[in-house]
Amino acid sequence: MKALVHVTLKADVLDPQGKAIAHACAALGHGAVEGVRQGKLFEIEISAPDEAAARGVAAEVSEKLLANPVIEDYAILRIEP
Repeated sequence: MKALVHVTLKADVLDPQGKAIAHACAALGHGAVEGVRQGKLFEIEISAPDEAAARGVAAEVSEKLLANPVIEDYAILRIEP
């Protein structure tokens, strides 16, 4: 199975890379872009008997390894067979 996990900065954490991207969008003439928040997408291959077990593994890996709980949140976007 494959789990897709999205890790982003918490809403109250400053995102200088996102701000730089937003400024670059404006410089390219895309003034409609009002803001950008950057993140990371992880694809994790998991050998598990079912979706619930795969989701549990993905959650544990995300909490303990992929996301820094002080400044980041994570979301398991989906589990694919």
